[in-house]
Amino acid sequence: MKRFIGITILMIVIIISCQSLMAQNFKFGHINSDELIQAMPEYDSAIIKLEKLRKELINYLEIMSVELNTKYDAYNKDSKNLSDIVKQTKEQELSDMNRRIQEFQTSAQTQLQEKQTELLQPIYAKVEKAIKEVGKENGYLYIFNSTQDGALLFFDKEKSSDVTTQVKAKLKLK
Repeated sequence: MKRFIGITILMIVIIISCQSLMAQNFKFGHINSDELIQAMPEYDSAIIKLEKLRKELINYLEIMSVELNTKYDAYNKDSKNLSDIVKQTKEQELSDMNRRIQEFQTSAQTQLQEKQTELLQPIYAKVEKAIKEVGKENGYLYIFNSTQDGALLFFDKEKSSDVTTQVKAKLKLK
């Protein structure tokens, strides 16, 4: 009899605890982080700096290319009148210039990517921190990123809250 009462009480406790778990209101949110990042004033200044660097690198690359083309044209024009040793020297010079241009392109791409990371990473970190704070403060279980290239393929707008306004307020954006 004691065992029966113990099992009954245990069953009642399990049923009550399961009902309370099922009664919890799980909150889900979503946000378009790309839209939010682009709304930040730091983003505009970072893009301007990146564009300035990009133009500077492109201009220098164009100068190098014009110089190579000028030397190549001069070589083609005069090659018939040059001795073999001079031809060979000029060809080596053209080859070296071409190699330097390729190395510059690679270096420029790397430098531009590093500058992009340097300028944009703090912005991404600031947005991520604000999203996490809003999630914790408002009791969200998950906040999904609804960007075009994000992994979120579907969300029910009725059951998921758009937290953009709250995160913008946290970041003091309009």
